[in-house]
Amino acid sequence: MEQTHTLTRRARLRHRYKTTLSDRHFRRTTLASVLFFVAGVAATSIANVYAAAHASNPVTDVILSNTRVYNVDDIVVYGAFTFFAFIAMLCVLHPKRIPFIFSSVGLFLFIRAFFMSLTHLGVYPYRTAIDFHSRLALAMFGGGDDFFSGHTGIPFLMALLFWDDPLLRNTCIIASAFAGAVVLLGHLHYTIDVASAFFITYAIYHLALKFFPKEYALFKRDETTEGI
Repeated sequence: MEQTHTLTRRARLRHRYKTTLSDRHFRRTTLASVLFFVAGVAATSIANVYAAAHASNPVTDVILSNTRVYNVDDIVVYGAFTFFAFIAMLCVLHPKRIPFIFSSVGLFLFIRAFFMSLTHLGVYPYRTAIDFHSRLALAMFGGGDDFFSGHTGIPFLMALLFWDDPLLRNTCIIASAFAGAVVLLGHLHYTIDVASAFFITYAIYHLALKFFPKEYALFKRDETTEGI
């Protein structure tokens, strides 16, 4: 029985890819959303370098000033990569999710890059070191990109996208809260970076609904009755 159920799931997945990839609209929107996401990554990298180069003095913080620094660099880096892998799995299982997820995250990155370029507070002086030999890890987690917290915001954005699925929604909310706590324990973000991420991300989600209605329609057409 279990083997039959596994074969049925594989057959559904093959059928899902066959019908999805034959859709010209899906192919166009997927290409556009991926390119938009890549541009968002580039904008974030540029803003990161700019913010770090123009950083001023650090400021006091009601939470950071009253807690010691914890060594959370492994959790910060590997936790983020694990969450990205989790989202990639959700996209693989339901390819119609890809355009809206990439478009939403791309919009998130562009807006975050804009905020990063406005005010350039120095990083908190006592913080955990992101000591990784990987240039990718250092580029993503080792710069001056304090405002607002991407570790907190992106999981919360995924919670909003999957709000109708209690399991995915709660998983992403827990991941967002956990990531926010971790970056504060490591003094990698000011408290305002973490707290504001929820409110700004909520606005970004509604902007994504307005800017990407076709991608959202594809996202909602996935086979939700089949589970994750």
